[in-house]
Amino acid sequence: MNTAPPSILPAQTVATHLEIEPSILYFGTPVVLLSTENQDGSFNLAPISSAWALGRTVVIGLGREGQTAYNLGSRPDLVISLPAPAQWSAVERLAPLTGRNPVPPTKPEDCRFEPDKFAAAGMTSEPSHLVRPPRVAGCPIQLEACAKRVQPDASGDFVIVEAVVCKVHADSRIVVPGTDHIDPAAWSPLIYNFRHYFGLGPELGHSYRTQTRRSSAGPAAEPVLADTAPN
Repeated sequence: MNTAPPSILPAQTVATHLEIEPSILYFGTPVVLLSTENQDGSFNLAPISSAWALGRTVVIGLGREGQTAYNLGSRPDLVISLPAPAQWSAVERLAPLTGRNPVPPTKPEDCRFEPDKFAAAGMTSEPSHLVRPPRVAGCPIQLEACAKRVQPDASGDFVIVEAVVCKVHADSRIVVPGTDHIDPAAWSPLIYNFRHYFGLGPELGHSYRTQTRRSSAGPAAEPVLADTAPN
């Protein structure tokens, strides 16, 4: 009888790794939408695929010549809105747009200037409470924040922003009733996986540190999507 642990495969079935040189390393990160203030008082909206949280600080990677990096250099307020998977097409409508005019030469050839990105993406804004840039209506999680540090990355090609969150807005359907906790079974982020969009699959387990442990009895809640999927 084979008593080897199931994680150990027979030698002939072990996958062979290849040394490759991929053009990008977006190995599965949440998409965020950043609202920032332009110099004339209007607002820019940009999709970002490089963001992660550490406590109340969100670290964001930006293109050096994009409008978002330009704005945060002198106007540090921003909103970090996290879209649901059903909003992926609206996010993609933002992808070829820039708030810079003229368009920086480092942008892709099909990138074009767009002064009203909310309208171009079919999204609407709603006022923030503590910062000037608006939230993206319909996004289940919205984080009002202030950029405390904006600096070049090690390569000099990008900008790293460290933003401290000052207020969190969450769709009531993804909050554990009577608590300040997000229900991970009800919330599904939009994932950018090697330039393709995905939602989450079924839950596999939980960390020993979770504060939202669920009983095994009863089905998990359905993840919350946007009220209406973008056209």
